[in-house]
Amino acid sequence: MTPSTTVHSPPRLYGRSGELAILETLSARLRQGDGGALVLTGLPGIGRTALLDRTVAAHRERGTGPVLSATAAPVEQRLPYSGLHALLCSAPGPLPLPPDRVLREGIGPAALLVLLRELGAQRPLLVCVDDAHAWDADSRAALGFAARRLGAGSRVAVVIGAGDGTSFAGLPALRLGPLDDDAAAALLDRLTDTTGAADRVDPVVRGELLRAAAGNPRLLTGLTGGLSPDQLAGRTELPYPLPGGEDVLDAYAARLDGLPADTRTLLLLAAAAQEHEPQGAGADAALLLRAATSAGLGPAALDLALLTPAGTAGALQRAGNRVHFSHPLLRRAVLHRASPHHRRAVHGLLATLLTTAPGSAALGRVLRAGGATAPAGAPVLPALVQRACAAAGPDAGLADALEAAAVAPRPHAERAAALARAAMLSTDEALRAARFAAAAEHTRLAGDAGRARALLARVGGRAPHGGAHHVRGLLALRDGPAADAREALLTAAALLAPHDPRRTLDALMGAAEAAWAMGDALAYLDAMTRIPVPVPDRALAQYRDGMCAMLRGRIEEGHALLRLCVDSAVRAHEPAALLRGGVAALVLGDVDAACRAGARALAAVRTTGPDALLPQALEHLAYAELRAGRHARARAHALEGLHAARRTGQPNTASHLHAVLALTASVEGGTEACAGHADAALAGAGPHGLAQAATLATWALARTDLAAGRCGEAAARLDPLVRPGPRRGHFAARMLAVPCFVEASVLAGRVERGGGAGPVTEAVAEFAVWTTCTTDPQAPAQLARCQALLAAPAEAAGRYEEALAHHDRAGGDFERARTQLLYGAWLRRRRRTREARGPLRDALVAFERCGARAWAGRASGELRAAGEAVDGAAAPVGADPLAVLTPQQQRIARCVAEGATNREVALRLSVSTRTVDHHLRNVFAALGVRSRTELARVLDR
Repeated sequence: MTPSTTVHSPPRLYGRSGELAILETLSARLRQGDGGALVLTGLPGIGRTALLDRTVAAHRERGTGPVLSATAAPVEQRLPYSGLHALLCSAPGPLPLPPDRVLREGIGPAALLVLLRELGAQRPLLVCVDDAHAWDADSRAALGFAARRLGAGSRVAVVIGAGDGTSFAGLPALRLGPLDDDAAAALLDRLTDTTGAADRVDPVVRGELLRAAAGNPRLLTGLTGGLSPDQLAGRTELPYPLPGGEDVLDAYAARLDGLPADTRTLLLLAAAAQEHEPQGAGADAALLLRAATSAGLGPAALDLALLTPAGTAGALQRAGNRVHFSHPLLRRAVLHRASPHHRRAVHGLLATLLTTAPGSAALGRVLRAGGATAPAGAPVLPALVQRACAAAGPDAGLADALEAAAVAPRPHAERAAALARAAMLSTDEALRAARFAAAAEHTRLAGDAGRARALLARVGGRAPHGGAHHVRGLLALRDGPAADAREALLTAAALLAPHDPRRTLDALMGAAEAAWAMGDALAYLDAMTRIPVPVPDRALAQYRDGMCAMLRGRIEEGHALLRLCVDSAVRAHEPAALLRGGVAALVLGDVDAACRAGARALAAVRTTGPDALLPQALEHLAYAELRAGRHARARAHALEGLHAARRTGQPNTASHLHAVLALTASVEGGTEACAGHADAALAGAGPHGLAQAATLATWALARTDLAAGRCGEAAARLDPLVRPGPRRGHFAARMLAVPCFVEASVLAGRVERGGGAGPVTEAVAEFAVWTTCTTDPQAPAQLARCQALLAAPAEAAGRYEEALAHHDRAGGDFERARTQLLYGAWLRRRRRTREARGPLRDALVAFERCGARAWAGRASGELRAAGEAVDGAAAPVGADPLAVLTPQQQRIARCVAEGATNREVALRLSVSTRTVDHHLRNVFAALGVRSRTELARVLDR
């Protein structure tokens, strides 16, 4: 019977392609007869062992030669030469120097070097040592000495895995960082796929696992394995803290076990002092020093903790008046290692110190009485949180006090933490659920959507009075199908109406916003008309009535009400009111007022928050600036908004911002940039039903086609957007795209002949009606331009002159230049070349002034065809080599020349890696270079 052979492929190492390539280079050199060394450093669980195992397995699989490998045993750290003894015991055959003799007599560094060279002389030798930081000092010194002297011709490669802070001076070192988000997510997929649960892991549970693991692969493995299938699927509430991965936390804590007792107590104080602080804020150094003094710690305890090796720096790091742990897992490890009794004592001490802080007499009364009327003074909430951490079990009075103190002006993040603590102390199920829902709402406002969803998951099916539906709908509004968000918010409004008018109004406004994003005017009206009458806020009532009047065709009434709303926004200070004023101004067509309202809303959000509104404030301002023709400003604000949307977990807002960026790129001539942003906008808009983002992105692509002379493609893109039917564009953006549609259709020859009605003439007729209903200063000029394109030759010139006269009153370089370009082209095609040069020259100058490169190229071509030489048509000898590149290509070239990878360039410029690859190939071709090094030399010159 022939035995079967099973080949086991090693598990994939996620996010370690660069490290694997470096190790493969070392192995390749070893096979060619060279030697070398590499030290892999990193914190516990980060993946050193997996990389060493992969290196050893590859060496053995190829049959390159023998392997000496050992993993340190911490219990033998005080036994001289125990590490080298374990290493030599792994030899596949007898050695010239028996391992037992090494343990008895030791071995000098020179003798070890000779021994390794002798072994390498026979066949290439790989030496792998894991956890070398736990070796005895003699073994570490001898191995480091030998490894530094193994080079060309030695046929010995040494790979050492060691914790951060371990010194192997003179050897090349590679520090392993945490896995990035994509790699951690891929590892989680593999971990859950082994149990067949990959498709059934709840997104909220997934987010919590990735958050808790902090990019540590071994910790992620332990946390995933610690949950049941029901917990992974979200059917059962998650335990907090998450179980699993205790060995990783123990390994972190073990790094501090040798410290004096005073220093370990100080570290526990520092870890506990962060419980009442926002995530990542660290601990108050003054409070920590007071706590250390009260605990009787020596004055040197803090200084020693700041110097204790626990990473690349001390266990604690001080920045001004804040103290941080060098790694977040180290803080968790300190809390994990401490006994419950010790932790409660430390929290109790901190609560006492915060209670006796200046100005906290009122808090003392609240704590003694256990009441729920705590004032909002500075020390109240921190002391209550610390007292909650010290509680041994549920405490209804303390939970009430926490809820009462979690009010403005406290930041949303602190209020959320307090409410979550109050929920955990509550025994009443309904009250517990209500507090978790309130904590989720404040967490969302603080800009942490993932954590907000995790808190909502703890509410379960016990959501009282629609609070959970309200938060769930608002989260879906920024990251989910708009239709789902609308339904959740309408449900929340119905449940909240009997007892919470403020949140009922907030839910209905959110439902209306969802309907607007969907492009469903009837659903928008439905949500707005559900707002109860009267509305306490007069400006909000004007906004509601004005928007409803506009959508029902009562234009004059709507204009009057929205004008009052815009005027009220001038006196407003609340970000939401300012944003509504900006929307009202855009509906009116008053783009200058929209820009002012948007700028004030952005300033208000930056001053008072909430953080969750920052992406929307930037989106509204960027869109208003785009409508006003301020394309560079719009791009700057949209890019900032895009980063804020990603940071706060708002992909729907990111889709809208990508659409704005696509429109700015369609003006500035970045064809690839426009395509990249438009693709990103459409990728998010499609699944989530964001009709507004889809309309703007399609319009941007069409405008890029138009600038490049692809008029037929532009007309085909715009045709379904501006015409009635199921595929029509967003009701608030359709008319904005009509001028482009008319221009593209006329230039492509897709206009109906013989004066009959057709899509183009119908679009112009509808645009003419819309022009009478808006105060947009560009609309009359655009209408006259559309009529000129369709007019008979005898009337066209007059229409163009009329359009230019309107542009003179409206301002705006870009739209005026487009009219001048079309007018000049029309004159040239009628052989009036002398007359054509003036408008074409003015168009070229205007396009260059506003950075519209592609449009300037089109004007240059027309001007040359009119018989005028265009300056700068050919680059002079000795000119800047980057002049042949587009602005986007120039930016990418400079980033690459600075040493950035394609991924880093993509993140910096907010484009895809594929876009960077495409651009970089074109840069190489245009400059005649073949590598990044040559590109850097060209830019240096």
